Amino acid sequence: MSTTPLASLGAGFSNEAFGSQAVFRAVLQALSHPGRTVAVEHDAQAPAVGHSASAAVLLALLDSDCTLWLSPKLAASDAGAWLRFHTGCTVVADAAQARFVWVAQGDALPALNRLALGTDIYPDQSATCVVDVSRAATTADASDAWHLRGPGIQEVATLQVDGLPDDFEAQWAANHGVFPRGVDLLLATADHIVGLPRTTRATRGATALQEA
Repeated sequence: MSTTPLASLGAGFSNEAFGSQAVFRAVLQALSHPGRTVAVEHDAQAPAVGHSASAAVLLALLDSDCTLWLSPKLAASDAGAWLRFHTGCTVVADAAQARFVWVAQGDALPALNRLALGTDIYPDQSATCVVDVSRAATTADASDAWHLRGPGIQEVATLQVDGLPDDFEAQWAANHGVFPRGVDLLLATADHIVGLPRTTRATRGATALQEA
């Protein structure tokens, strides 16, 4: 874990209330309309490691009651210190104990079934996973795209994503299958997010075309 001096950490939102509200609205829009690319506009001085959009999202969502797990690249940077300083969150070493998970681009995504899935009575006690990817954008090319179906989507949303593990389709199907429990994902590029809530079905390529 990085031991960055507090004096060297970047600033948070210049106006904490307005900045948090704006980013929170972007998160709500992304989760309400899975597959839609939503801009994350903010003025926080985000850490150098990790996407700026992800840092802003976590800055808006975390508070002193939240636990956060960071993937290796982020854990070795000042990202944890920055979020602890501005939000009061607790960084944990075990992803299964975290309510929020941040995965840097190129780091392995923890197995979704090992994260906090909540319970049938308290499904809100599950993890939200923010995953930095190199690309997440709507596309007209259906051959290798993700096809998303479910609440908030009119018929189907077609999404091109680079950076998810090879077995993500199977992992996501299992996650979707334990509803109302399950993990919610936010896929983040440098300045945009795409929501993938547990209510969404996601199939890729040939599997998606067979379902069409």
